[in-house]
Amino acid sequence: MIQYTLTCEAGHRFDAWFKNAAAYDEQAERGVLTCPVCNSSSIEKALMAPAVSTREEKVSLSSSHPDHVRHLAALRQLRRKMTEHADYVGDKFAEEARKIHYEEAEARGIYGEASRDDVSSLIEEGIDFMPLPSIPDEHN
Repeated sequence: MIQYTLTCEAGHRFDAWFKNAAAYDEQAERGVLTCPVCNSSSIEKALMAPAVSTREEKVSLSSSHPDHVRHLAALRQLRRKMTEHADYVGDKFAEEARKIHYEEAEARGIYGEASRDDVSSLIEEGIDFMPLPSIPDEHN
């Protein structure tokens, strides 16, 4: 599995997981990658740098830092918007995603849980999905 930070023509940045670099290339060539913000299909890999943590960065990213608080609020709002009009399917996510992809079920937004093996299988089958942002509880 490989994670890329992608960007659309409008400058929106988002992360996506792929089985390997060839899987990204194949999906990009087919034009199936879309921006989750504006739905643009003009997607490219963003420049990425390795994450190297320093003591100063750890201190500056404490939960009381204004940027940290603002980013968490934005992620919570994004997650709420993504799930508000979608059906929660629990651990049946991969099964439901396949039914929708193969037009055996009504096309609709879904969310739930998937094992690492399920994620790999969905990617291999060319079924597009995106992980929800993982956000710590409000009191943590």
